Amino acid sequence: MNKTYLALRKQLYRGNMGVFTVEIAAILLLMAVNLGVSWLLQQVIDVVAGIDTGFSILQLALMAAAMVAAVTLGLLIRSSSKPRFFERAMRQYKSYAFSRLTKKSLAAFSGEQTAVYLSALSNDAASIETNYLEKLFALIADCVLALGALALMLYYSPLLMLIAIAFSALPLAAALLTGGKLAAADKRVSEQNKNFMAQLDDLLSGFSVIKSFQAESEAEALFAKANQAAEHEKRGRRKISILVSLFTNTGNIASQLGIFLAAAVLSKRGFGVTPGMVVVFVQLVGLLAMPFQEVPEALANRNAAHALMEKLADALEENVNDTGVELASGLTGPIEVRDVRFGYEPDKEVLHGVSATFEPGKSYAVVGASGSGKSTLLSLLQGAYKNYSGEVLINGTQLSEASAESVFSLVSSIGQSVFIFNASIRDNITMFRDFDPQAVDRAIEGAGLSQLIAARGEDYLCGENGCNLSGGERQRISIARCLLRKTPVLLADEATAALDRESAGHVCNSILSLKELTRIVVTHALDAPLLRRYDRILAFKDGRVAEEGTFDDLMEKKGYFYSLYTLNT
Repeated sequence: MNKTYLALRKQLYRGNMGVFTVEIAAILLLMAVNLGVSWLLQQVIDVVAGIDTGFSILQLALMAAAMVAAVTLGLLIRSSSKPRFFERAMRQYKSYAFSRLTKKSLAAFSGEQTAVYLSALSNDAASIETNYLEKLFALIADCVLALGALALMLYYSPLLMLIAIAFSALPLAAALLTGGKLAAADKRVSEQNKNFMAQLDDLLSGFSVIKSFQAESEAEALFAKANQAAEHEKRGRRKISILVSLFTNTGNIASQLGIFLAAAVLSKRGFGVTPGMVVVFVQLVGLLAMPFQEVPEALANRNAAHALMEKLADALEENVNDTGVELASGLTGPIEVRDVRFGYEPDKEVLHGVSATFEPGKSYAVVGASGSGKSTLLSLLQGAYKNYSGEVLINGTQLSEASAESVFSLVSSIGQSVFIFNASIRDNITMFRDFDPQAVDRAIEGAGLSQLIAARGEDYLCGENGCNLSGGERQRISIARCLLRKTPVLLADEATAALDRESAGHVCNSILSLKELTRIVVTHALDAPLLRRYDRILAFKDGRVAEEGTFDDLMEKKGYFYSLYTLNT
C-alpha cells in the first residue's frame, strides 16, 4: 500500500470521528428500539392469546409510545449526523486527491489522460460514497440487530436459537458463492467510464474539426461505441448485484420458513414456545439473516471501493515532482544551455548537443522549421523534463536537480493556446489571488489591456475558455499574468501562431516592450521590424543551433537564417 492510498482512506474519517460516533450512537438507539418492538409484539400476541405476560394493555401501550418517541429522536439525530459525515468525507477525499494532482510535473501531467482523474473524482467518488460509505452504516445497523436478535432468541429458547442459526447458514452460503464478483465488476465499470470520458473529451475538443470535415456520423459512431461499452459493463455489474440479492433473498426466505415450521413443532410438543414467540422468532431470524445477506456484498463493495482508491492513488503517485534543490530568488546570472541532448523516446533524439546563453534582461527569438526542436528547448527551460544529458543551468544550478516550485518562481510561460477560466478578466489575470490593486493596474497596462478594461470593465465575464474574448485579448491576459507574478524569465512558445497579423503584431510588441525581463520567444512570424528588436536570434535546424546573431548579422551572412527568412516572406 502506497502512502497516497493510505492518505486517501484517511481523508474519509479525518476530523470526522465525532460525527461518526454520534451517527453510530443514533444507530444503536434505533436498533435497540427495533428489538424492543419485536419483544413488545411477542407480549401483545401472547396477551391476546390469553397468556399472562405480567403486563397490562395500558402498560404495553405506554411502552409503544416511548418507543415511537425514541425512534423519532434517533431519526432526528441521524438527519444531522449522517449528511455532515458524508459531506466532510467526500469533500476531504476529493480535495486531497486534487491537491496531490497539482504536485505532478507539467510535462508528465500533459502526457497523461485527464479522463482518469475526471472519472476518479466523479463516477468513482460517487461509487465510493454510495456503495461503500452508505452501506457501511447499514452493515453496522444489521450487525447490531443480528447480535440483539441472537441475544433475544437465546433468552426465549436456546434450542430454537440453535435451529435458527443452522437455517441462517443458507443465505450466508448463497451470498458467499456470488458476492466476490462485485469488486471485479466495479473495476471494469471504472475502466470503461474512464474510456468513455476520454472519448467524450476528444470529440468535444475536436468539434470544429468534426464539423469542417463533415465527420458527424463518424463522431456519432465513436461516441456510440464508447457509450455502449460503458453501459454494457454497468449492465453486467447490475446483473451480478441482482444475482447476489436473488440467491441471498432465496436463502433468507427458506431459512425463515424453516424456522417458522420448527417453532410450530416445538410449540406443539410443549417446549414452552408460545404463539407470540413463534411469530417473533420468524421476525428475529430475519434480523439474524440480514448481516449474512449484506456482509458478502458489503465486503465486495468495500474491496471495490479500495480498488478504486488504489487506482487513483497509483495515478497520483506517478510523475510527482515536488522535491529538489531550491533555486536562488531572482536571476543572478545568464541561463546556460551546454551540449544538451534530449529525446521524448529512447534512441530518438530531438536535440543534438544544443548550446546557448541567455543574458538577463535581454530578448531572444528562436526560429526554425517545424520539428527542429524549438519548443522542446523551451520545455527544458521550464524544467518539464529531467532526463536530458548536458547542462541547463539557472543561477548556476542544474535544472534537473531543482524543485518544480522554485523553477516556476523564476519562469513564466505563454503558449499558443491560453486557457481562460469562465470568470472575470481580473480573476483571470490574478488567478483568483489577492494582489495589490496598483500592481494589477501596472500589469494590465504593461500587457496592453487598458483599452479592453476601459471598454468592458474588470468584472467582464470571459466565458468558457475565453469564448467572449478575441485571441489577442486572451494572449494579453496571459502576459498580464506573467507580469503580475514578476518572474525574471518569460518564455513564449508560438504565442501568436493562431492570431491574425495585426493581433500578432500587438502581442509581440507587448512582449518586446517589457523591460528587465529575460524573454525567450519561439516564433514562426519572420517579420523584419520585429526581429530587429530582439537582442539575439537563434536559428534551429534539425535539433541544432544552426546560426545565432542579430537579424542584420544573420541576413548579411546569407546562410541558413537568410534562406529561412527568404522562403517565408
